Amino acid sequence: MSETVLALDGIGKTYLKGTPGEVQVLRGASLRIGRGEVVALVAPSGAGKSTLLHIAGLLDTPDTGSVAIGGQDMTRLGDRVRTGVRRGEVGFIYQFHHLLPEFTALENIVLPQLANGAKRKAAEARALALLDRVGVKPRADHRPAALSGGEQQRVAFCRALANEPRLLLADEPTGNLDPETSDQVFGALMELVRGTGLAALIATHNMELAARMDRIVRLEAGRIEG
Repeated sequence: MSETVLALDGIGKTYLKGTPGEVQVLRGASLRIGRGEVVALVAPSGAGKSTLLHIAGLLDTPDTGSVAIGGQDMTRLGDRVRTGVRRGEVGFIYQFHHLLPEFTALENIVLPQLANGAKRKAAEARALALLDRVGVKPRADHRPAALSGGEQQRVAFCRALANEPRLLLADEPTGNLDPETSDQVFGALMELVRGTGLAALIATHNMELAARMDRIVRLEAGRIEG
């Protein structure tokens, strides 16, 4: 494997710990993803894939185990440091685009860059380049409500890659689209990922899409298989 970007080792997570309703979601889950590798995460509903993605992206902390990004253990870092790493090193894509409705497509991609210290001119140039790569550049000045579902999700992809992260995490990124649009939008996502060489972990129920990735891992009984 090439340089390891994401390393999850022995991740455990329990909710409602110590109560009658205690739920052990993750039970020693481990996974490594290398630079340029796209991995499909397949799991039934309620199996804990969203929890795993949140822990991998430093949005949540495990009860046991460790998370390393780019070889640095993130597990016990303070909130401020974790936030900085998350902002600069990790890109997130969700089933719904979550674009800011009052801003244009271009502005939705520029804003994360400004928050990360970029100059506006450079941020706008990168945003336009990303939009061009997914075929939405002509719609750069439109607000989300004026975009189709597929266009909205393509803009969300661009926003996730705005700060040139090393790791992309996606939770059912085409799950809210019809099959034809889903196929087209997923193709655009794969082109973006391949063009940047980042590591990607993409949760999906769609086995046809999963088969287009480099490998498939399954989350079963709180552990990762495959």
